[in-house]
Amino acid sequence: MKTGKGIILLLCVFSFIFLLTTMSSSQTLAAAAPKAKAAPAPKAKVEKAPEAKARFDVNKMSDMSDFDPTNFVNPTGDTIKIAVVATFSGPAAAVGEGFWLDAAWAAHDINKRGGLMVDGKKKLVQLFKADTMSRPDQTKKICEQMVLQEGVKFLWGADGSHLVKIMNQTADKYKVISVNMISLAEELQDAQNFTRYAFMTWWQTSQVGRSFAYFYGQRKKEKKFYILGQDYLFGHDMGENFKKALKEYYPEAEIVGEDYHKLFATDYAPYISKIKASGAEVIYTGDWDPDATNLVKQARAMGLNIPFAQIYLTNYATMASLGVEATKGIQLATPYGPTTPFFKTKEQIKYYQIWQDAYKKFKPPYNAEVYSQGWDALAMEFYWLLSVIERAGSTDPEKIIQTWEGDSYEYVNGHIKKMRACDHNTIQDTYIIEYVPPDQQKVAMNIAPYKWTDKCSWWGTTFRIPAEKVLPWMDPKLERCKGKNPADLN
Repeated sequence: MKTGKGIILLLCVFSFIFLLTTMSSSQTLAAAAPKAKAAPAPKAKVEKAPEAKARFDVNKMSDMSDFDPTNFVNPTGDTIKIAVVATFSGPAAAVGEGFWLDAAWAAHDINKRGGLMVDGKKKLVQLFKADTMSRPDQTKKICEQMVLQEGVKFLWGADGSHLVKIMNQTADKYKVISVNMISLAEELQDAQNFTRYAFMTWWQTSQVGRSFAYFYGQRKKEKKFYILGQDYLFGHDMGENFKKALKEYYPEAEIVGEDYHKLFATDYAPYISKIKASGAEVIYTGDWDPDATNLVKQARAMGLNIPFAQIYLTNYATMASLGVEATKGIQLATPYGPTTPFFKTKEQIKYYQIWQDAYKKFKPPYNAEVYSQGWDALAMEFYWLLSVIERAGSTDPEKIIQTWEGDSYEYVNGHIKKMRACDHNTIQDTYIIEYVPPDQQKVAMNIAPYKWTDKCSWWGTTFRIPAEKVLPWMDPKLERCKGKNPADLN
């Protein structure tokens, strides 16, 4: 099923990015966490993850102690030119701030190693800020400027599916590579919009619904669900995809109510009263802040303490303002997570320590607590792009396409992403994280101080959803995909 046009207002993206980039902890569906008070884990066969064609190796990292995202040392000359396409000005400038951190972190590391062997010689990575100003017309203008005036070969972004579509169209027109590393709209890779020059490395709206439906269907604890979303295209898509997925994975489940509220609503009491009267056991919502936090705060104040199934309740500051009890039991879906406990290898601990040491020296705005745990998911996506360039040995788009189609890459936490060749969508496991109080957080945070925070409930038991249960949608009308199965990598 195609998702909507993806006009995801930019004020939501900051919270979303934090979710995407947090160092979430998880366990497989087959094993329950010791001593945690979370519900029993769903039972499912755990399959060994396939070996990736390439992987991130923390032991090859350079000394990052001098990394300063506010003063990235950009090389010039014959370089690998990559534009970070995002909002760098206006009310949503924090989006570009986060994107830049991820890209600059990886580029700084690679440059200190001496760069990548491309076209017969070592080349450094040069980054450009492509400010979309959150506007479609500006996105077209800046992307074309990047390609035609700056000689950029890669466009990496962007904050909003409507802007990604323009980024992809620019890549197709000028034969450069576009990487959608954040937006969820499935239509970006459908028969009408697909281009060989665009790759989608994140996940889709339908995969959110399928992840939750499979999770609930396996553990069969909650049966009654209430859908409450924001009244625009994305909010309705979230609801429709969840209902469709429940029919597949949990047909005995009940939707006991469904409502959509205006954006930036301030009074949720009428909806909360209806939810309480419905007998719902879970509230399924795609709300982003400030709506998400306001909804939880008012629900708890009115005595509604059932779980929220969410993808945006990830801002540490707002969660801390709600406190431990109000945030306990939140269930968060994410496409990035290892199995619990979080730190299972010395490599993971080493990477975490490298980030912590660098973070201590960060200057404003990057010294904010929101960056303290590391944004390694999006940084890993940038490393994947750099790995493809290195293995292709060229910035030539045809060689990049040949290398990336059917590729697989292992992140620092063991998570493996696979690029489906026919439509350039990513096949991967997904995860449901349950928020637990500080005294239970050691199930995930298994190194000192054995908890993430004292201020709120945070990441605890996490359940892995096997990739084959949440395959990205494949458009049957896309000629390249005809006769193929959604699970086919090549």
